[in-house]
This record gives sequence, structure tokens and C-alpha cells, in this order.
Amino acid sequence: MISGITIYVLWFREMKRFIRAKSRIVGALAMPLFFMAFLGMGFNRMAIPGMPRDVNYMRFLLPGMIGMSLLFSSTFAGLSVLWDREFGFLKEIMVAPVSRVSIVLGRIAGGITTAMLQSLAILLISMVLGFAIDGAGGLLLAMLFMVLIATTFIGLGLVFASKMRDMQGFSIVMNFVIFPIFFLSGAVYPLKNLPAPVRILSYADPLTYGVDGLRGSLIGVSLWPLHFTLAVMAAFALLMVFLGAYFFEKSESV
Repeated sequence: MISGITIYVLWFREMKRFIRAKSRIVGALAMPLFFMAFLGMGFNRMAIPGMPRDVNYMRFLLPGMIGMSLLFSSTFAGLSVLWDREFGFLKEIMVAPVSRVSIVLGRIAGGITTAMLQSLAILLISMVLGFAIDGAGGLLLAMLFMVLIATTFIGLGLVFASKMRDMQGFSIVMNFVIFPIFFLSGAVYPLKNLPAPVRILSYADPLTYGVDGLRGSLIGVSLWPLHFTLAVMAAFALLMVFLGAYFFEKSESV
């Protein structure tokens, strides 16, 4: 049976850990902002093939950087599972009289909130610097896409964390997983510029649809209709939550 109290307690614990880890907050914001600063300034005045004529590169890049922030912060949320296993906290909650589904949902809720806070901070900074959003409806729709992206990759992180025992090994493996997902998503360049075989791979990448949905919501430019990308991301999110819960249920606490 799903316990709302369990979900809340684990969510609140993740919030406390996030607030106390100042370096984590700074680190999560630094990489996307560096990408925006250097790539944005470097390519902003260039004519990039495949780019819409009425959209400059900085506006094109921002949704990709939000997707990047969500990808990194959400996937590495699985690291907290290994950390809790290392110090015995995971064993304590696994033997408690609560369902493991509640534990998974609590971790996902905490991961979604922290990932959303980081992404909204990037969006807020960009708005202060002059980035314009296509209306309040676009912002709300973009937040929905952020939730779905975070949910998808938190589930992916839980899958890997449930099958691994070593924190250093988890970080190495996830880097091999994250960077292909990021570069195949079209976060920093139009997908039309990719070779046809590589483009086919990008269509199997959940972040491709998430970034496209963010672009459609925030700047009004997208490859696919928003209802299509929303449905695809919802399907990916449900699938990864199911897989994350399944593998977490099968994992050992020690």
C-alpha cells in the first residue's frame, strides 16, 4: 500500500540535503550557464544550417541547457541510493513496514523537485538577461515537460543504482550513458544536421522529445507538434518509473 507519509518524509529529506549542499547547487547551475555563455556567444552571430531564420542561437540553446540540467541532476539522483546503502540508511527504510513503491515515489518526488528548482533557476537567470517566453501558457507547459524529463531520468538512475554497489563505478557508467543521450537530443544543434543513421538513434532518445517540447513551449519552435512530444514524454516517464520501481523492488539493501 502506498504511504503518503513515507513519500513526504523521503521528499523532505531530499530537500534538506539539497539546501545544505551549497556546492551541489552551484555545480548544477555552472555547467549549463557556461555552455550558454561560451557556445551562445561563439555561435550567436553565425548562420547555422537547420536553424529557424527568426530564432537566434542563444534562444535556440536555452531549452537544450534546461534539458541538460534536468538530465544530469535527475540521473545522478540514483547516486543517493548508493550513498544510503553505503551508510546503512537504505537497509533501515527497506525493513520498515512500508511499501517499496512508496520509497521509490518519495525518492522520485525529491529528485523532481530538486531538478525543477535548478532548471527554473537557469530559466530565471536567462529571463533577467533578456530571454523572452511565449506567454504564461508556454511557461506552464514547459514546466510540465520539465517534470516529465526529470521523472524519466530519475527512473533511469534508479535502474542503474539498483543494479550497482559502487558509487565511483556508478558515476563512470552514468557518464557513458548521459553524454550520448545529451548529444543525440539536439540540445546544442538542430537534429537536421545529423547524418541519417545517427538521427534514427536520436529518435529513440527520450531527451530529444523533451528538448523539442521545451523549445516549442518557450520559443514556439519545434520539430513535432507539442501534443505528440507531450504524449511521448509521458509514455517514457511512466515506463521509467515502472522500471525503476521494479528494479528497486528486486534490489538488496546491503
